[in-house]
Amino acid sequence: MKLGIIPNTSKENVIQVVELFISKLENRNFQCTFNSDFHKLVDDNSLFEKYEFLSNEDLFSKNDLIVSIGGDGTLLTSGFDGRKYGTPILGINFGKLGFLAEYEINNLDRLIDELEKNEYKIEERVTLCGECSDGEEKSLFAINDIVIDKGYWPKMIEMELRIDDEYVSTFSADGIIISTPTGSTGYSLSVGGPIVNPIAKAITISPISPHTLTMRPLVISDSQKITVIVKTDHDRIHVNCDGQRVTHYESPKKFTIYSSKTPIRLLRTKSTSYYDILRTKLYWGVDVRKNSLKGNDE
Repeated sequence: MKLGIIPNTSKENVIQVVELFISKLENRNFQCTFNSDFHKLVDDNSLFEKYEFLSNEDLFSKNDLIVSIGGDGTLLTSGFDGRKYGTPILGINFGKLGFLAEYEINNLDRLIDELEKNEYKIEERVTLCGECSDGEEKSLFAINDIVIDKGYWPKMIEMELRIDDEYVSTFSADGIIISTPTGSTGYSLSVGGPIVNPIAKAITISPISPHTLTMRPLVISDSQKITVIVKTDHDRIHVNCDGQRVTHYESPKKFTIYSSKTPIRLLRTKSTSYYDILRTKLYWGVDVRKNSLKGNDE
């Protein structure tokens, strides 16, 4: 199997983590190449002299699997860079939460064994794309979510929501989150949105601090089209994709958001369970009272 490795060069100890990973790949049925950004970090490291460093385009087109080493943000960036190629991505986490980059560095041996034995599956996940009404060449693409909000403006903004051109509601809020199932455990969750299984074909719409108790999150089919018309007294509307790519638009503005034709493909092995990750990393369904009561008894 040909692996294209993308380490997060801004993380401390990333070189040591990569060295550990490639040491475990030795004498196994893998060929490795790295992205060119990593070459700048290890240019004087003799351990990497035998490896080839490629542009992102070549890395995604010439490898069977992309290995993102960092955290969830690193995986999201890799997914955005490789969105045109369809190459599966696997995330190794040594960041904070590591919900998307679900493989930890202390489980590398098991991960490599499962890869070598083909004990894995490729999941195709919904992604989002969209555009604004005035023809500006600022296309939107997201793996987790597209967020329209007030930005630095201290007051709420007014939004009209339509689905498949059918009027839904007009409301005031700090913003709105259009989320994929993959992104449902991110920003959307923090504002009260539902947890959606990542392989579901759905889109979640979650208002941010709406000025009414009745404006609740909404789940729709990924085949439906969302229109958001935004008005604000401020001169700018703030839009970000995956919390990474930020664009500002003049008010008023109409945005059309829908499921992209290019899903992200994530590799998952048999040793990982989505529900295990929910329990261990988000404590979903875990009764925290048990531990607290045990501590009091002691």
